[in-house]
Amino acid sequence: MSRPLRIAMLAHSTNPRGGVAHAMHLCEALDAGGLPATLHAPDASGRGFSRAPKCETVTFPVQPAPRDTHAMVEQRIDDYVNWFRRPENRRFDVYHAHDGISGNALASLKDEGLIPGFCRTVHHVDDFVDARLVRLQQRSIVTADALMVVSEEWRRRLKKDFGLSARVGGNGVDSVRFSPRRDASDAALADRLGLGKDPVLLCVGGVEARKNTIRILQAYAEIARTVPEARLVIAGGASLLDHRDYGAAFHEALQALGARAASVLITGPVDDAEMPALYRLASALVFASVKEGFGLCVLEALASGTPVVVSRMAPFVDYLGPEDALWCDPYDPDSIAAATRAALSANFRKCGPEVAARFPWGPVAERHLPTYAALAENVNA
Repeated sequence: MSRPLRIAMLAHSTNPRGGVAHAMHLCEALDAGGLPATLHAPDASGRGFSRAPKCETVTFPVQPAPRDTHAMVEQRIDDYVNWFRRPENRRFDVYHAHDGISGNALASLKDEGLIPGFCRTVHHVDDFVDARLVRLQQRSIVTADALMVVSEEWRRRLKKDFGLSARVGGNGVDSVRFSPRRDASDAALADRLGLGKDPVLLCVGGVEARKNTIRILQAYAEIARTVPEARLVIAGGASLLDHRDYGAAFHEALQALGARAASVLITGPVDDAEMPALYRLASALVFASVKEGFGLCVLEALASGTPVVVSRMAPFVDYLGPEDALWCDPYDPDSIAAATRAALSANFRKCGPEVAARFPWGPVAERHLPTYAALAENVNA
């Protein structure tokens, strides 16, 4: 092919979630390397992506999602299929899905003969109770012509659970945007959120079972016994999935803290432009997840000079060294509390920027090129 490949990158929404952020950064890195990539997403809010990417984007309006998760997933799949059924929207050589919604849409378009095949990045596999959602998730994986993952853990899991091979693309961080260098945005955000000089424990991802928010809250309650001025800030949480039951259990645990509950701040989604400042305002990122594809916010916090507390399990043990983070048992609130206290200690060596420097986005994009070339070769065969 005499011209560069044209890549269609598909995300499930414009929400500031890890998979969407990964797809956005990957598009930017591909573009910077001379491979045009266009980021697509259905946009129910009409506000577009959380930041303006340095790449071409396509967002298309859709109706508000139904509350029923299966109905929402089916509707979003149909939204994507209807968009790409239009010939003028299929001007790409390679189609790359980053989630079950866009993966199912591309599987349907492939069945209809409208695209020759597609790549699917599996960030993680959800534990759905609804058998219909389980089938849709599996379809988005097993029908893909090529699979990418963001960590060695999920390469192993796909081989074990599905018998499928995947290439590890990894993750990166923009160390220019996320850095320890403070600016006027730090004070502005601290003022808006009501944060002073007291220790701030930051959780990113909202209130979800996968993010382990209840045990993190329990760990915070233990820390507050000896560090009563500490604040817990829970940021993010924009999700298409239904977390209401877990959220109700969390708020019950929060109310049980009594007066201490006032020191817990749940921000909801934070403007993308404010995230670098939020990491810098934090005394530690507490990311004791029980399941992650990679944990992109870990790299963002490290690049910002903020110590991180992570679960002693894959994928974290695959890409972080023993001295890069504070480690905990995510199923034990006392262990989370102990690691967080250590992160607050003046004796902890803050090596985050050095660690983050190992993860530029350019090599992540390069690791995708053999997969794209193989897909394009099949198109031209």
